[in-house]
Amino acid sequence: MKLLCLLLFTCFFYDASAYFITVDAHAEECFFDRVEQGTKMGLTFEIAEGGFLDIDVKIVGPDGKAIYQGEQEGNGKYTFAAYMAGIYNYCFSNQKSTMTPKVVMFNMDVTEPPKVGQDHKPEGDEEEGSHVKLDDMIKDLSTSLSSVKNEQEYMQVRDRNHRAINESTNFRVVLWSFFEAVVLISMTAGQIFYLKRFFEVRRVV
Repeated sequence: MKLLCLLLFTCFFYDASAYFITVDAHAEECFFDRVEQGTKMGLTFEIAEGGFLDIDVKIVGPDGKAIYQGEQEGNGKYTFAAYMAGIYNYCFSNQKSTMTPKVVMFNMDVTEPPKVGQDHKPEGDEEEGSHVKLDDMIKDLSTSLSSVKNEQEYMQVRDRNHRAINESTNFRVVLWSFFEAVVLISMTAGQIFYLKRFFEVRRVV
């Protein structure tokens, strides 16, 4: 019963929502997390709106070293372990865009740092060991739920982007079909007018 309550608490109250930000043209937005050495981190992002749906991404460690750097990416997922304690920055740059702002949906998953001496437990303390094991199971479940929810949110954004592309393509196809119909009607009317004038001239002669 206790395990069920903890699982329900994890399902309904664990915060796994992604963030939406707008990066203006010639601008850069940066965020940071202060973590301990060995902490697992994962950045997932998707461009929701703007231009060609691409942006520059960079992850920088506490020593100023670039851990990951990508240019003109529409979406991506990058995981790594903190090689040292400190502040890790992740930035979205739209400096190459002339006038179009970009809407970015992203999420940074940060797990708890590994506990030193966690495997050395006092003998005979089975109840405490079971509680630790239960906590670990709940943390693993929370991580899995976070990944599933984030994936659903990214799929929703992709579906919206693909739908917008399809609607734009359909609109262009309709315009092109209308243009072809106008051209065809104009050519038909021009041919009828030309033939009519041609026969009228011959009849006068």
